[in-house]
Amino acid sequence: MKKVSGVLGLMAILMMTSCVKEKSRLNVQVYETASNGNVFKKIDPSTSEGHDVQVVVSPDEKFQTITGFGGSFTESSAHLLNQLGKQNRQQVLEAYFGDEGARYSLTRTHINSCDFSLGNYSYAPVEGDMNLDHFSVIEDKDDIIPMIKEAMAISKDGFRIISSPWTAPPWMKDNKDWVGGKLLPEYYDTWALFFSKYIDAYSAEGIDIWGITVENEPLGNGNNWESMHYTAEEMTQFVQNHLGPTLENLGKGNIKILGYDQNREHLNEWVDAMFRDEKTSKYFSGTAIHWYASTFEVFPEALQYAHQKAPDKHLIQTEACVDAEVPKWKDDQWYWRKEATDWGWDWAPEDQKHLHPKYAPVNRYARDIIGCLNNWVDGWVDWNMVLDTKGGPNWFKNWCVAPVIVDVEKDEVYFTPLYHTLKHFSKFIRPGAIRIGVKPSEDSLLVTAAKNPDGSVAIVVFNEGMESKLVNFKIGEDEINIPISGQAIQTMVLEQDMDNGKNNQLNKQL
Repeated sequence: MKKVSGVLGLMAILMMTSCVKEKSRLNVQVYETASNGNVFKKIDPSTSEGHDVQVVVSPDEKFQTITGFGGSFTESSAHLLNQLGKQNRQQVLEAYFGDEGARYSLTRTHINSCDFSLGNYSYAPVEGDMNLDHFSVIEDKDDIIPMIKEAMAISKDGFRIISSPWTAPPWMKDNKDWVGGKLLPEYYDTWALFFSKYIDAYSAEGIDIWGITVENEPLGNGNNWESMHYTAEEMTQFVQNHLGPTLENLGKGNIKILGYDQNREHLNEWVDAMFRDEKTSKYFSGTAIHWYASTFEVFPEALQYAHQKAPDKHLIQTEACVDAEVPKWKDDQWYWRKEATDWGWDWAPEDQKHLHPKYAPVNRYARDIIGCLNNWVDGWVDWNMVLDTKGGPNWFKNWCVAPVIVDVEKDEVYFTPLYHTLKHFSKFIRPGAIRIGVKPSEDSLLVTAAKNPDGSVAIVVFNEGMESKLVNFKIGEDEINIPISGQAIQTMVLEQDMDNGKNNQLNKQL
């Protein structure tokens, strides 16, 4: 009996081992960044039985096609890079655009000056220049244009650029000022021509503009930095009757026009105006949004509504940052702690204070990107790529945090946890990827997934809690257990060239 028991015991062990191997047969690479100090650390599958949370991945559930992820070329960022030594300048650009870096695929820049410029400027400074004979982008030739061109030389796959004006030249506006006011009707056609001139000027520098937004934050900033106001109806009519036809007539009908470009709490009324009918929506390629109404609340109902209103149009997050904060220098833990605030902590009306709690910067980014993707957003663009230790330079002294902070006097660079958080998405979810279904068994984990054009699948998981968890991923008949640390973001990549056996079933599903 003892001998038989020993044989049975050995068989049981072999069967258990076989089960573990079966469960781990998926060909995966797992990378984790966490508050414990892990930075893109490779994580091995677990041989443990059982799990804390299960995530069911459903490749047959297909949603939006991804446009890309990235950050913004601002004068402030480009100016700082100009002051760094050659080695560190190259290091930053490689980190954002290189194959070993974040591989940014979607970017933004400003038309004319913005708050993250060194001062106010316009490409059309001559008052009354209706035909824009004096138009010039010379202001960008020392900083923004060289930064973009260096990034282009580094990027293997290339990237798209969205350009946004903060204001028309003051002489075109009713208040003759950089801040606030509206575009005078007699300059509608001139301002539409301005966009075309800008696209041509950048093309002459070897830079193609993929898309434009009509106006950065058309509702707000009436007494701060550069701004110009539209109602939803005014912007729609400007695009329908002036901007769209002008670009089309000048051979630029391929340029994507994104409307709105502000916070999600007013999204419904803007998409109602933009996509009311075929005439109003003809020239709009989609809608741009920001997160400043709340860096805590995603506003999923508004995002769902915008998608349903125009299911074939883009829905792109064009700006986000931890604002109203001076960045912490080489203090990774601060980015994981609930110490940061935003503008709303001090300035929001009482009935909106709950939307602006003290909230860890990493949590803001991870939660928002996953929440956006899971509610039909197809592109997500960060604000400044590089800022200094004060959160500038910014002519209005509107200090903010960027993923990369530099000390130009010491020629030092600090890659904050925000950089690594963004990289977990931009490096592995590529343009043309299709978001697929995921369902975690509990809401302690935030999860999103996408199938890339090369057949690989990227699954991004955020564990906001302090405790580590063992996560079981189930895809068809295949399963695998992956441990995730507390306060961690993790990307699991299922490779295209999977093993034979059960993995063939997964390939068929994808």
